[in-house]
Amino acid sequence: MPPDLWLQARAAWLARLQFERRYSPKTIAAYGRNIDALAAFARGLSLSPAGIGGDDARRFVATLNRHHLSARSVAQYLAAARAFYRDLGMEPNPFRGIRAPKGDRRLPSDLPVDQVQALFAAAPSSWWDIRDMAIAELLYGAGLRLAELTALRLPELDLAEGLVRVRGKGAKDRVVPLGQAAATALRAWLAVRPQSAGTAVFTTKQGGPLGARAVQKRLAALGLRRGISGRLHPHRLRHSFASHILQSSGNLRAVQELLGHANLSTTQIYTHLDFQQLARVYDAAHPRARSGRRRGTD
Repeated sequence: MPPDLWLQARAAWLARLQFERRYSPKTIAAYGRNIDALAAFARGLSLSPAGIGGDDARRFVATLNRHHLSARSVAQYLAAARAFYRDLGMEPNPFRGIRAPKGDRRLPSDLPVDQVQALFAAAPSSWWDIRDMAIAELLYGAGLRLAELTALRLPELDLAEGLVRVRGKGAKDRVVPLGQAAATALRAWLAVRPQSAGTAVFTTKQGGPLGARAVQKRLAALGLRRGISGRLHPHRLRHSFASHILQSSGNLRAVQELLGHANLSTTQIYTHLDFQQLARVYDAAHPRARSGRRRGTD
C-alpha cells in the first residue's frame, strides 16, 4: 500500500476541519493524533483507508483497550475515526455502529456560594489583581470556556448593554449577558489595560495577548490567595456558573443556551442532572407533559 494514501486523506480531513468547520488548532491537533494511531494500525495490516472493514475497526478498538486507555480516550478515537470516514464520504463507514466502552464521567466540583463570595470579597490591590479579578468575574459571570476568554476581542464587549459576544466550538457565535459585578470588573481592567495593546481583551503587562496557560496559572494562584478549597481553574468557574444558575432557576434549556452546548444531554451531564430530575423540570414547565406514564415522575 502506498503510504501516502493515509497522509493524503488525513491532510484533506484536517484542512476541512480548519477551513470549513473552523475548529481550534488544539482540537485539530488532537484529531490528527487520533488518525495517526489508526493509520499506524492499518499500515501494520497493509490496509489503505478504503480497505478497512468492520472487523478491522473492531480490532483497532481492541488494540486501544489492550493499551489500557480510558473509556473516554477510546471514545475520542472512535469519534475521530467515524468523523474521518463520514466527512471524506468513504462508504461504508467501518466505524459506524461501533460503540465505545462505558466509563465513569468525571465532573468538576462547583464552588460553594460562600467560597464564591470569598473569591470576590477582597478588592484588587495591583495591576495583576485587577486583571485576574476581571478574568475570574467573566468566567464565573458569563460561563465562558478558556478558549473563548483568550480569544475575546474589544469589539465583542458591550458593557453599556451588559453583553459579550463569544465564538464557541464549531465557530458558533452566541451572546451572553454580563452581570453588574463582571461589567464593573471589566471596566476597572480596561482602565489600566496597556494603551499599546491590540484588540485582545486580556493582555500581559507588555500588551501582548494573554495565553491560556497564563490564565490557568494566574487563577490557580488567585485561588490559593483566597483560600479556595481545591484547585481554581477556568472550567471550575464555568461549571459553577452553570450549577448556580440551574439551582436557582431550574431552567435547563436556558443554561444550555448560556453555555453554548449543542445538545441538551451535554448540559444534563454538566450540571449533575439525572433523568428523574430532568423529567421533573419537564413536567413542571411543559403544558402537555402531564399525560400517560410521565405522571409517575412527580
